[in-house]
Amino acid sequence: MQAYRNALPQLDGKFFLTDAGLETDLIFNRGIEIREFAAHTLLLDSAGRKALADYLGRFLVLAADLDAGFVLDSQTWKAHPHWGGDLGATDEELEAANRESVAFIAALRDEYSRNGGQIVLNGVIGPRGDAYAPEADIAAHEAEDYHAQQIGWLADTEIDMVTALTFTQAEEAIGVVRAARAAGLPAVISFTVETNGALPSGQPLSEAILAVDAATDSGAAYFMVNCAHPDHFFDVFDDADWVRRVRGLRCNASRLSHAELDACETLDDGNPVEFAMQYRNLVRRMPWLNVFGGCCGTDIRHVAELANAVRG
Repeated sequence: MQAYRNALPQLDGKFFLTDAGLETDLIFNRGIEIREFAAHTLLLDSAGRKALADYLGRFLVLAADLDAGFVLDSQTWKAHPHWGGDLGATDEELEAANRESVAFIAALRDEYSRNGGQIVLNGVIGPRGDAYAPEADIAAHEAEDYHAQQIGWLADTEIDMVTALTFTQAEEAIGVVRAARAAGLPAVISFTVETNGALPSGQPLSEAILAVDAATDSGAAYFMVNCAHPDHFFDVFDDADWVRRVRGLRCNASRLSHAELDACETLDDGNPVEFAMQYRNLVRRMPWLNVFGGCCGTDIRHVAELANAVRG
């Protein structure tokens, strides 16, 4: 059942959580291998499914304890054709992976729905290429054609929305919003930024958000920032109207740059308490923020700390 496709509850301002750095937590903290960093491959066997269920279950319990809503992600960030060669997967197998991932999180939603919080099923869309170092510029019409395939797969499931997570180019984000609109799905755009607060393309975050809104008639449900430390973008938020389009944060635990993280062989999980205080400072500046989670290097500790700090 598509519970919230026509009315996302996040837009009403209620406090929502997401999970954290799924891949880095499972790989570094739990010793679980994830082939090609593609989490949907864990759904292929019982051990992988149990690891995912245990991981996500802790966040769902935390949200229930705090009377918070929860945006429950599919494991589909790399379940699209750009990665088919690396994964040895056909389009048919990738389509099946998208459907299976949604069925998996829908079952979790049903299992934890008795806890009372609103659980929104979110189809995760990854960029066409490396999120740390984009390989080529992608025009909006090319991105629309490309992402329409995966978005079409997701639209035919119980998913409530899609999020373009860790996007590096405004033009590609425009394509996602247009493809999602054509499929009847709400779309969220989450950009990643470098240590200077700009996208890897060099475009300022403000310009990227304004460009997406201008090209789509403000078609994105809202915007987020993910896969960057709070220090990297705190100062780019000013009093301009574009800032109010940002509703969510999923930050990295580490202050390292993307290039440094890519070369790092150990996990930098930062300081969860300091991390939470940085979220609190951002909320003081932007009190309309209401969707919070983590990205690389974060785990349940970081999200629990930030949730209490923000609510406190």
